Amino acid sequence: MVIKKIFLVYSYLLIVGTAFAQKTTLVNPILTGFYPDPSIVKVGADYYSVHSTFSYFPGLPIMHSRDLKNWKQIGNVINRPSQMDFMGERMSRGLFAPAITYYKGIYYVTCTDIDHDGNFVVTATNPAGPYSNPVKLPEVRGIDPSIYFDEATDKAYIVYNSDAPDNKPLYSGHRTIRMYEFDYKNLKVVGEQKLLVNGGVDISKKPVWIEGPHVMKRNDWYILYCAEGGTSVNHSQVALRSKDIWGPYVPFEGNPVLTQRELPADRPNPITSAGHAQFIEGPDGKWYSIFLAVRPYEGDYYNTGREMFIAPLTWVNDWPMIEHGEKAIEYKYETNIKEVKQKDALPQNGNFSYTMKFDKGLDLSMMHLRTVDSSSFKTSKNGLTLTLKPETISELGNPSFVGKRQQHLTSLAETELVFSPKSEKEKAGLVIYQDESHYYFLAKSIKEGKTQVELYKSIHRKKEVELINTLPVGNEKLVLRIATKGDKCDFAISENGKDFKILAENQDGKHLSTKFSGGFVGCVYAMYATSNGEKSDNSATFKYLKYEGNDAVLK
Repeated sequence: MVIKKIFLVYSYLLIVGTAFAQKTTLVNPILTGFYPDPSIVKVGADYYSVHSTFSYFPGLPIMHSRDLKNWKQIGNVINRPSQMDFMGERMSRGLFAPAITYYKGIYYVTCTDIDHDGNFVVTATNPAGPYSNPVKLPEVRGIDPSIYFDEATDKAYIVYNSDAPDNKPLYSGHRTIRMYEFDYKNLKVVGEQKLLVNGGVDISKKPVWIEGPHVMKRNDWYILYCAEGGTSVNHSQVALRSKDIWGPYVPFEGNPVLTQRELPADRPNPITSAGHAQFIEGPDGKWYSIFLAVRPYEGDYYNTGREMFIAPLTWVNDWPMIEHGEKAIEYKYETNIKEVKQKDALPQNGNFSYTMKFDKGLDLSMMHLRTVDSSSFKTSKNGLTLTLKPETISELGNPSFVGKRQQHLTSLAETELVFSPKSEKEKAGLVIYQDESHYYFLAKSIKEGKTQVELYKSIHRKKEVELINTLPVGNEKLVLRIATKGDKCDFAISENGKDFKILAENQDGKHLSTKFSGGFVGCVYAMYATSNGEKSDNSATFKYLKYEGNDAVLK
């Protein structure tokens, strides 16, 4: 009997120990690179996030995870030119701050097309899509719309950032949070809008840019939580609550519930600009917040864009608390979540490397400028072939450009190019691109009948470029390589794939930073071919695109 009891106790401890032995380290950022303005929804055991893409196409990537660590892109909300395009728009215009929700078998994504369609909603029965054509919401005047479904009443509400009362701001950055009831079956607002927040949590302190609102229900409280302070170093998250969906909403005395603005600016490996959060219950039953933040290499300079981070969330008397400001967001959080890896998913966090080949088409993560011209490229076992188009990346059109995000401060992109230029205006190669006037272009071309590689740097806020260096090359194999080291960029070529010649080292990486360019996007590595204003029947083939990321803090 004693032996039996010992065995039963041992078996129980073994079962309990096994249940709690599973450990998963969440590595920040959980989505590296340009994945700003995250919104997340949990459906059963699955998590889906969506992100701003501004004037890139396709727009609004849908990411999937079952453990909040391993993410796989499964679709794009805006994946057809018939839905919308962004022709004529600068890279930091287009689509701002989407939000994803789910109710009764349907996924809803709301977003703002900042220059044309305004606020809109699309729907799908499959989170991967296809999503419907946008339904405009003209009464919802502002940005950052988000739908809340109140299951108890079977009603929906749309909450958003809007103008100051009577369009008379008391100070720069004076905004409001407003709400309509929303007819989710017919996709239109109902009744009159109501102002929920004027200015921010304390208008006497002149708070700026109250935005990115979400509503959730916890016990008997409606929790309204929003970003405040702008998306730069003063970014934060604040919370208010009410027993009635229409308010009045009372701010939390412990606001902000998330910020990093009070921490020393000279701390090592800082994570800054944290905000635009959304709260979610994890697979372990604990609560977490996903939010945007950045990893600057100096001051407020960063090239990788605004990334998706995660941190544990604690509820205190039904108030949410993430990182109040006294504590730095960590690069790693240990959890009891069971890790679930996804088949054929590109790595998204930590350090990684991979090589994209094009025999099965373009990966869902690859992007074009403003729309997609399917006639301008083809994929095969030989690689990606781009037709030379007259359009250039300095303009606001749709050049022959296919890119992927730069996801690390220390990164490398490489491709093998097959291209025989016929004129001095014909150029093809590898570009590291922030926007229309902030990029470097490593190109193969021809000069006075001789083939050469040319390195160009765009001129700040102009359409012109300057030639940095040239090297003569033959017409056979040519490998192009761009490497970044924080605020430095190196450019090299190889004609045998092994021995590399340097065109330029330690070029100015701040030229590619979001701060210097003045936009909202992060850098993209892209394969690019142009005939610079002339018609051409020529093409360039890129055999592969190799990417490596190796940041010391992510090891």
